[in-house]
Amino acid sequence: MNLPPMNLIEQLGKENGKKSVPPVRVGDGVRVHYLIREGEKERVQPFSGTIIAIRGRGIARSVIVRRLVQGEGVERIFPLHSPRVKDIEVVRRGKVRRAKLYFLRERVGKQTRVGELLGERARRLDGDQGSGDQGGEGETGGEAAPGAPAGKGAPQPVQV
Repeated sequence: MNLPPMNLIEQLGKENGKKSVPPVRVGDGVRVHYLIREGEKERVQPFSGTIIAIRGRGIARSVIVRRLVQGEGVERIFPLHSPRVKDIEVVRRGKVRRAKLYFLRERVGKQTRVGELLGERARRLDGDQGSGDQGGEGETGGEAAPGAPAGKGAPQPVQV
């Protein structure tokens, strides 16, 4: 292999990473289905919360999900390409103007809520789910099925 180191790393990431990564954004309310081991048994445990940060790129991409449990903040870091992350389901789209929501760590109770992205913008983001990464918002030229109501009804899980 006579590839430069960057191309080698990118090639290894494409070979070993998942084929499609869910198009999540900071501020989204998500339910992460994570495979945990208890003794000899393995089971899938969901972790619901708000994405407060997205780090890394390529195969090293990870999200930090925060939720409140009995008044105490709990944060977990989930690598998106990990085989233990079985599914990431977007419950609601968040309307934020920051890349990192670390200020939520100081807030308690109802102050930790993030506004919900509704209407045409949410439909555009949901139509982008097939693209895999957080790319451009303008690439949504008619990807939704004709006649299907976009963004209506129960949230659809995103297969990882």
